[in-house]
Amino acid sequence: MGMTNQANRLNEKLLIGPRLRRLRQSLGLTQTAMAKEVGISTSYLNLIERNQRPMSAKVLLRVVDVYEIDIATLSPHSDMQMVREIREIFKTPSYKEFPVSRTEIEDCVNASPDFARAFLSVHERAEDLLVQNSLRDNPLADRDNVELRSGDISAVDSVRRFIDEHSNYFDEVDRAAERLSGELGLSTRKPQTALSDRLLSDHGIRVRIIPADILPGKLSAFDPHNKRLDLSELMPQSGRRFQIGFHLALLEHRHLIDATIAKALLPSKEADDLARVSLANYFAAATLMPYQRILKAAEDDGYDIELLSRRFDTSYEQTAHRLTTLQRRGNRGIAFFFVRVDMAGNVSKRFSGGQFHFSRYGGACPLWNIHACFKTPGETLPQIIEMPDSVQYFSVARAVLRPGGAHGQRAQMVAIGLGCELKNADKLVYAQDMQGVEPTPIGVNCYVCERQACRSRAHAPINRKLQFDERSRGQSIFKFED
Repeated sequence: MGMTNQANRLNEKLLIGPRLRRLRQSLGLTQTAMAKEVGISTSYLNLIERNQRPMSAKVLLRVVDVYEIDIATLSPHSDMQMVREIREIFKTPSYKEFPVSRTEIEDCVNASPDFARAFLSVHERAEDLLVQNSLRDNPLADRDNVELRSGDISAVDSVRRFIDEHSNYFDEVDRAAERLSGELGLSTRKPQTALSDRLLSDHGIRVRIIPADILPGKLSAFDPHNKRLDLSELMPQSGRRFQIGFHLALLEHRHLIDATIAKALLPSKEADDLARVSLANYFAAATLMPYQRILKAAEDDGYDIELLSRRFDTSYEQTAHRLTTLQRRGNRGIAFFFVRVDMAGNVSKRFSGGQFHFSRYGGACPLWNIHACFKTPGETLPQIIEMPDSVQYFSVARAVLRPGGAHGQRAQMVAIGLGCELKNADKLVYAQDMQGVEPTPIGVNCYVCERQACRSRAHAPINRKLQFDERSRGQSIFKFED
């Protein structure tokens, strides 16, 4: 009934050819195959994809039903975030000589979404250079706390885009890990014993727990010649199992991982290497927390991260990260975003199964309670936040200790943030007492945030002209033109 009502709110006939073509290509289908599955002719599908024929609501609902997708994926409103981003760009002084209307932007996004993404990418690079020049001229700037690019896209950034384009879910890798988990009987056996036995029986590799002084500065070391995987005694059990799973991924499924990477056409060997490590880590997590088991447990228990961590004997960070990957077609979990921040505010890890706005340089907004949770380590802090585009999210943040060393070696504390769109918050155990709580307005980053009168603002926005008034003092020392 809900889906029908959504369809009725759309125009009866829709010109959404580019969106349909993107869906078909993402599913790896030919026009002939999709036309057969949907129940229309190939020639009609071809005309729809070229916007020479509209798609009726009846055909739209058939596509949604056959491919088990959210109707918003094909809705004209599905690219509204991109429209908003481009509109904001054209409001800046740099583009004041180009009076582009909202209608023109919407027409461009609807007809050529790839071109619109290319424009946003080029603008991001130009913005990076602007920040870089600004920091170079400012002797007080915190250069070490700003993530910048110059020239080609870095390996880190290209791999992040690769992961984001897959919504942080890799079906073949995930299913291979789920099969391995079943073969090893991880639901009933002790995971570390089962994983170690697999390494020894199938690959002749022995796992050893090594005193810290024999592995100075390391938590693990793999010696392929002596067929030995050494794990430091400083590494917790969850980390040891994860490392064994990581090496099993490279030993048994490297061909699958490399084939996935090859399709991405990443820009450098460094990017390929980083992507390989990322997918092997993904495999390890999916082995310890196989898809069907972790999704059912999460849904049954309100996505209680602490409880899931104990049930699967994984760390809080591993569990929270795994929840962002539950995006299997036909059996999806909530589209979470994930972020890891240190006490200095540096964002060291971020993933998103949704559309959350992450900062590309600098730390997270100081109004987001992912910073406040350092005051109460071990306690989960919920919060409703609202971005400048008025989209609201529900998030939880928790400060956790990462593996430390011996006496005198301080363990690192990091904050883990996990969140989703507010409409999904009722499925989370953490939102039970949040009825009536007003959202906290936050920004992406001070450099690009345009909220006026923010008492927590640390920098002026780079795309606004500053204003100064010696006769009055506002909540923020940075006042700028709207």
